[in-house]
Order: sequence, then C-alpha cells, then structure tokens
Amino acid sequence: GSFLWLFCNGPVAMALRPSMGLRLRTLMKEECVALPGAFNGLVGRLVAENGFKGAYMSGAAVTATMGLPDIGLATLDQFSARIREVVAVSDLPLIADADTGFGEAEMVRRTVAEYHAAGAAGLHIEDQVFPKRCGHLDGKTLVSEEDFCAKVKRAAEASQKCSGGEFIVCARTDAAGVPEEGFERAVHRATAYVHAGADMIFPEGLHSRAEFEKFATAMQKLPGPAPSGGPFLLANMTEFGKTPYLTLNEFGALGYHCVIYPVTTLRSAMKGVQECLAVLREKGSVEEFLPRMYSRSELYQTLSYTPGVEW
Repeated sequence: GSFLWLFCNGPVAMALRPSMGLRLRTLMKEECVALPGAFNGLVGRLVAENGFKGAYMSGAAVTATMGLPDIGLATLDQFSARIREVVAVSDLPLIADADTGFGEAEMVRRTVAEYHAAGAAGLHIEDQVFPKRCGHLDGKTLVSEEDFCAKVKRAAEASQKCSGGEFIVCARTDAAGVPEEGFERAVHRATAYVHAGADMIFPEGLHSRAEFEKFATAMQKLPGPAPSGGPFLLANMTEFGKTPYLTLNEFGALGYHCVIYPVTTLRSAMKGVQECLAVLREKGSVEEFLPRMYSRSELYQTLSYTPGVEW
C-alpha cells in the first residue's frame, strides 16, 4: 500500500508527469486558454470544478485579501505560499504575478526558482519602477529597456536551470499606457524582451481591438514558441479598466494564447460579502440572504469532503 501511494503521489509520479509549464505550453498551442483568478486554495478548487484548464494568480488580488493595495507590499515568501496552496488543491497550471520581480536581476533568479518550486507554470514580471501601480491606472513610470532586459535574461537563465526552460517567463510591458512611451514603444520594448529570453509577452493597458491585433501581428514576426511564430501572448481582460470587453474566442482570433481574468473572482466574492454584511447590519439577520449564499453542501462538494468519512 505505501509503495503504491508513493508511486502515484510521490517523486516518481512527479518525475513521470509533464511539468506545469509544459502542460500550459501544450494547451496554448491548441487553444486560447482562459485563466481565471485564483487568489486562494478554495477559489483554485472552484476554478478546476468549473472545468477551466488553467488559473492565474494576481498580485492585486493576493494583496487585497491581506487588506493591502497593489503597490508591491506582499513578499516573495507570501506569494510562493499562496501559489503552493492553489496548485496543491487544483492541480491546474498557474501563471503567477511577480510584480517587478521582488528586486533587481539577482532577486529575479530567486523568484523564478521559488515560484517553480511552489508549482507555478510560469510568472510575469513588469517593466514599471518600484513601487508599482495597477496597470490600468495613470501615472506609471517605467525602468529603462536595458535594465528590464537584464531582468528577463536572468529569469530565462533561471528557468533553464530549474526546469530545462519549461517554466514560462512572461514579460509585461506597461509602455502603451505611459504618455512618454506609447504603443509603438510597447512593441519595441516587447521585441527587446523576446530577444532577451521571454517566452511570453503581456501587453498591459491596450485600448482597442485594433491595438491588440496590431500588437499580435508585430510579435508573430519574432522568434518564439507560439504556433504562428513569436512568443506566446497573454491578454488581460480585467474589469473597470482601459481594455474593451472581448470574449475568449475574440482574443484567440486576434492571436492571443491565454486570457487572464485577474480580479474577477475576488470582485464577485467581495461584492457578495459587502451585500451580506449590509443585510446583517440592517436586519440583524441574514435569513433573506440565504439563497445567495454558497451552501454547506456546495462547500463540502468543492472540498471533496463527506462528514464522517476519512478525507
């Protein structure tokens, strides 16, 4: 019995299974993959339960669950622990936000190693200065192209060392939303980041379907692992931002390989909490709110738990 458990769940099984990075790379060569935000283990379970093939961990969502704004206050250890929590219970390939890499080039190497060890399929780092801002806010400032290329290069080297290059290194550029830079500079920066070793590019804050299409066309001319040439491309379908609401299929048709919904689940959950608390405050009871609650039986089903039966 113990040998069978070890074979199915231990290091032998882990060695025989494709890595998370390879799993996501394979999926993205077949379809545009929806990556809903999973900010904790329970949400990770729900993402898997609802049939999604991958997930995303947002820095904004993780820090919000700590009661903090998205300005780079959470630590590498806190992010790594949350990645481990989500991956362990969902078994989904996860792209995780790494903000500005938790430091300079040397720290980026450690971040890749820690995220990979925690079970992530890949990460993205961004070319903002620290402390960073949400990508859909104004007033952002970027580091130099040369400095960020050095970070990308170190991340790619670390991926080779820890995963044989299967761990995905995604470079995010915020240049399109910075007046001193703009769309053409975003393309120029992204091109440099691909040549520095990025497997995937995340153009943040694009304003129109036409911009997404134009950006993808430029990237397809570059070397990279994507089926049509160039790097894999990640689109951010956040709410209340600068990007128009497009469907997963529309992003796929424009040349994107995955779409993140970074704070969607957090916003939905917190709106429910907010409304529930308002009812409790006003009525002194939540009875009228029960139909909108996630029931005990639904929770146990998601947790694969039957009371009285060994879990």
